[in-house]
Order: sequence, then C-alpha cells, then structure tokens
Amino acid sequence: YTPPETINKKFKQFTAKDLFTDNENKINDLIYDEKITIINIWASWCAPCRNEHEYLMKLKEHPNIVLIGLNYKDKPSKAKLFINDFGNPFSTILKDPKGIISIEIGAYGVPETYILDDNLILKKKFIGELTFKNFEEIIEIANR
Repeated sequence: YTPPETINKKFKQFTAKDLFTDNENKINDLIYDEKITIINIWASWCAPCRNEHEYLMKLKEHPNIVLIGLNYKDKPSKAKLFINDFGNPFSTILKDPKGIISIEIGAYGVPETYILDDNLILKKKFIGELTFKNFEEIIEIANR
C-alpha cells in the first residue's frame, strides 16, 4: 500500500480519543490561527521515537507551533509511562489503538511527522525519525 501524495492538499479530518481523558477530539478543533500544527505519530515501543523526542521537546517551546501526538498501536499505560519518563511535548495526545487513523492520513509507519498550516493544508511530511536538519527546517517553516 502506498498512500496518495497529499502535500499542499487539505489534511484528512479525523476524530480520536485523548490519551489522558478519553474525550473525543476532532483534529480541526485542535488547529489554531496563525500557528502551524505538527502531528507526530509515535509509540512507546518505537526506538526511533525515543531518538527524536528531544527535537519534539525543543519544538514545544516555539510560540508558532502546536504539537499533537498520535499514539500508534500502543497500550495507554505504556504511552503514559513514556511521556512521564521523557517529558510531554504535546498539547494533546490522541490514541490510534488499531493504527487505522494513521493509515487513513497516509502514514507508512512510526514515527512520522506532518506539518499543517492553520487551514489544515499539509505543508510537509517527514517519514521516519526527525533529525537536527528536519528540526531546523520545521523552525524555518514556523518562522515564516
């Protein structure tokens, strides 16, 4: 399966439960004017997710960035432990227990990172672990 090319197109709408509250959230309700939204697909069992976590923690500090985590095929208890151990860069963490949402939005696996503008248009997609170069590129996008 190869997801369709989606850059510069409207991001697929989805609803998912919050990791901590179990409240339903629509992705479009989590988007803020004048900010970019980063959706990061991650899991506690994913080694590359641990490696990129330091960059997510740094991105959290940027005033023009909203970070949303999409927890992929994970046990909630393990995901919460990961966040407790490594820190929480996300304003919201949504659950994707069966991986269906991730597949529907075009993910190949974990980690993956999506950069959306405030109109829910996908501007950039990073497949795999974020690197320092990716981090710098995201900061450049956020500063525009």
